[in-house]
Amino acid sequence: MDPVRTSRLLLREFDLTDAPSFFELNADPEVLRWTGDVAFPDLAASEALIRGYDTYRVHGFGRWTVVRLSDGEILGWCGLKRQPEGFVDLGYRLHQRHWGQGYATEAAMASVELGFQRFELDAIIGRAARGNAASIRVMEKVGMHFWKFEACEGIEDSVLYRVVHP
Repeated sequence: MDPVRTSRLLLREFDLTDAPSFFELNADPEVLRWTGDVAFPDLAASEALIRGYDTYRVHGFGRWTVVRLSDGEILGWCGLKRQPEGFVDLGYRLHQRHWGQGYATEAAMASVELGFQRFELDAIIGRAARGNAASIRVMEKVGMHFWKFEACEGIEDSVLYRVVHP
C-alpha cells in the first residue's frame, strides 16, 4: 500500500527499521497494560514479527507504522487487521510519550477511512479493556459505538465497539 498522509502523520507499511521502536514500545508495561500482550524478549523477536508480517500481501491492508511528519519520529503503529473470525478490527499502540496529543485519533480516523473508501469494508470493530477509557475515547471519536461485551484474547473484561460503512 502506498503511504497515507494526514495533517501530521504518515502511515506506512512496517519495515525492519521499525524494529527498535517496536521493541521499545512493547517493553513499556504501561503500553501493554490493557493489551494482554507480552513484551518482546529481544530485538530479534521484534524483527521476526516484521519479517513474518504478511497481512499486506494476504489482505491488502494491515497495521501501519505511524510516523510524525515534522521530524520522522516513529510514534507507534495503527491500522486494520482481518481476524480469523472474518471481521476487521482497528488497533493502535503508541509510545507513552505521545499519548494525549491526538495522534491515536488522527491515525485511527485515517485507518477507518481507508477501510471504507479504499478497501470497501462493510464494518470495522474496535476492542478494548473495559477500564481503558483513553482507548474507548479514540474509538468513539472515529465514529464507533458500543456493540457488546465479549472476552478477547488476553483481555477478559473487554468491550467491542463497531462502525458500519455509511
